[in-house]
Amino acid sequence: MTNLFKPLVVTSGEPAGIGPDLCLALAASPWAKQIVVIADPDMLADRARMLGIDVSLCEYGAGSSRHGGGLQVLPQPLENPAVCGTLDPGNARSLLDGIERAVSGCQSGEFSALITAPLHKSVINDAGIDFTGHTEFLANLTSTETPVMLLVAKELRVALVSTHMPLSKVPGYLTRERIAAVIQVLHSELREKFGIATPRILVCGLNPHAGEGGHLGNEEQDVIEPVIRSCQENGLDVVGPVPADTAFTPAAGPADVVLAMYHDQGLPVIKYAGFGTAVNLTLGLPIIRTSVDHGTALDIAGQGTADAGSMLAAVNMAAQLASAR
Repeated sequence: MTNLFKPLVVTSGEPAGIGPDLCLALAASPWAKQIVVIADPDMLADRARMLGIDVSLCEYGAGSSRHGGGLQVLPQPLENPAVCGTLDPGNARSLLDGIERAVSGCQSGEFSALITAPLHKSVINDAGIDFTGHTEFLANLTSTETPVMLLVAKELRVALVSTHMPLSKVPGYLTRERIAAVIQVLHSELREKFGIATPRILVCGLNPHAGEGGHLGNEEQDVIEPVIRSCQENGLDVVGPVPADTAFTPAAGPADVVLAMYHDQGLPVIKYAGFGTAVNLTLGLPIIRTSVDHGTALDIAGQGTADAGSMLAAVNMAAQLASAR
């Protein structure tokens, strides 16, 4: 394990879900001494008692040492006490403030990387705050024009052109310019972060059978194929459009990443392949950000049954990327 010059920062996610459980599990990880958790200290202490975890919570910046035991906590008080399984819109603003603090720390060099526990989108919207997800929120905070969601499960990588939007809006969102920008981010970031000299990018079609020559839709012919030709002419190794039902089979050939057109075209495959161990990595940001591959799991919060595998994988990937910088 490589020692980082600056600590990793972890946001604890929806307090009614398993985010706090996962953060507490990090106290037993190899990276514990180099982690700062942004959370309500009282909430974490209550959850630790509920789970029967004996952990020392030290306030970050108050003389606590990265060489001591337990977890360092950067206090972000909640408006209302957290209740496992019960969403509270009154706490939404505090959760977003915690993310903003983490991003600010990463931008200033205070932290090496950001790891996020899952949030519950609906309760934030119920609080009157327009929120579609971490990816979009982080892009706005960092003035990132083209954030790209990449899910990684061992050797399988799946990226998305569109993320959190109704399926009915996807065709209109898929412009040549947008797809080209996503491919360029993928090409650059796979080279920089994963050391792949010439990334091979396999691009899915939007429609069944990749449009069947226009009989099942024109998006492939009008939008996706021209982008792929342009990328190839510029020296990028881009293949497609490939029917999504064969993109993940040996028939599609080898690829360093599969680019799906929309959320549920790509994520079911990678979650089937690596649920509980996959990592969500946001490409295109000026900071390193990883996250878990699952949601808030309100029904098991505080019960001691949450699997911390994806959180540990997310921390490990963030640490590796930060160490390589």
